[in-house]
Amino acid sequence: MASVAVARFSGALRSGAAVRTMRAFTGPSPSLARTGWLAAGAGNKRCMSTVYAESHEYLTVEGDTAKVGITAFAAKALGDVVFVDLPEVGDELEAGDSFGSVESVKAASDVYSPASGEVLEVNEALTESPGILNEDPMGKGWFIKIKMTEPAPDTLMDPAAYETHCEDSA
Repeated sequence: MASVAVARFSGALRSGAAVRTMRAFTGPSPSLARTGWLAAGAGNKRCMSTVYAESHEYLTVEGDTAKVGITAFAAKALGDVVFVDLPEVGDELEAGDSFGSVESVKAASDVYSPASGEVLEVNEALTESPGILNEDPMGKGWFIKIKMTEPAPDTLMDPAAYETHCEDSA
């Protein structure tokens, strides 16, 4: 693992290219209501929605908790995942903090938290079977669940904006 340089995703991912950076939080500013943070209190309804970081992490928000992982676009760019490093339950994260890493046959990359919060749960299945990330990155391949300590940043993108971002990155 020491011989594998930690690369970072960039917005310029290309087929077969090394993964470069998972950190860049500039992009369209969706309404906080779309993240579910504001909508969760209305009439006891639980609103669940997913928003995306320019660096290809997703945040699926339900009330004041959220599931964090990397998108299918990022998983495809990484190739076959062979190792995943996750934080400890109870760790405090700020939006933009690196909380873990992913190593694949192509590259290694840090993973960043799209929002601030406390780690409530880690996906132990992912550390035992990292290939889950390639099979189902936005389902069974989630990394962590956090209790959000503040609303998600408005730099996160809604699905349409993220799709455009990926098309522009290809």
